[in-house]
Amino acid sequence: MKCFPLTPITTALLLLPLCAAAQAQTGPASASASTPTSTVVVQGGVAVATRYAGSDEHLVAPLLGVEYAHASGFFLSTQRGLGYAGSTGGLSYSAALGYRGKREEKETKGLGGSSGSKYLRGMGEVKGSATAHLTLGYAVTDWLELQIATEQPITTRTNGALYSLGAAATVLSGGRNTVVLSVSANAADKKYMQTYHGVTAAQSARSGYAVFTPKAGAHMAEGGVSWQHKLSSDWSITGMVGAQRLLGDARKSPLTRRATSPVGAVYVSYSY
Repeated sequence: MKCFPLTPITTALLLLPLCAAAQAQTGPASASASTPTSTVVVQGGVAVATRYAGSDEHLVAPLLGVEYAHASGFFLSTQRGLGYAGSTGGLSYSAALGYRGKREEKETKGLGGSSGSKYLRGMGEVKGSATAHLTLGYAVTDWLELQIATEQPITTRTNGALYSLGAAATVLSGGRNTVVLSVSANAADKKYMQTYHGVTAAQSARSGYAVFTPKAGAHMAEGGVSWQHKLSSDWSITGMVGAQRLLGDARKSPLTRRATSPVGAVYVSYSY
């Protein structure tokens, strides 16, 4: 379900209502049954985002996903990847294998919608990479959670790594509605900044952009709100709106045509 360019921590924070619903369904059953139970969630909707970080072009992409979560902590998800999650007291943690999609140097269309941009012509294709996602959260109160996370490339290591810090506040929880506000900021290493925001001499000659060698450091700040409405015990609809702002050298890159961009999504979920 990673159809739009949110960082791992913000995606997780904005989807807290969905995760809470899945845990609520699985938890009581596992406590009363002699064998572990599992939950499957299927999602479908649309997302709105920019074509690449720093683009001023927007696209609407299909948002399709499925997640299997076992009471033992094992999960397999199109959004979270393959991994394990657990908690003890107010502390929660997860480790997963995922995939960071490639970036095209021209506009292309496929089953997942349109991608790439004419403004990346001459920059070459950024290959996709398998990634390791590590997340640690702490529930300060019943309504406030803090998280730190990292996304590390396993293959195509020149794509670089991200490090994130965020917070999510559940401002409404009761009845059929759950509303969550979230904020986060991330930093990137030099490899990530060069791959996604830098311009080498060879790329400059092909694209016409000035040579640009960004440093490691602050990369992006994000904020958003999600609203989940339960239609029944199995069905729900979730809407998300937010904004991303590039920071530091990412904002100064010749590839950046717009530093602040809106993102959003709406999807229906069925859990069983």
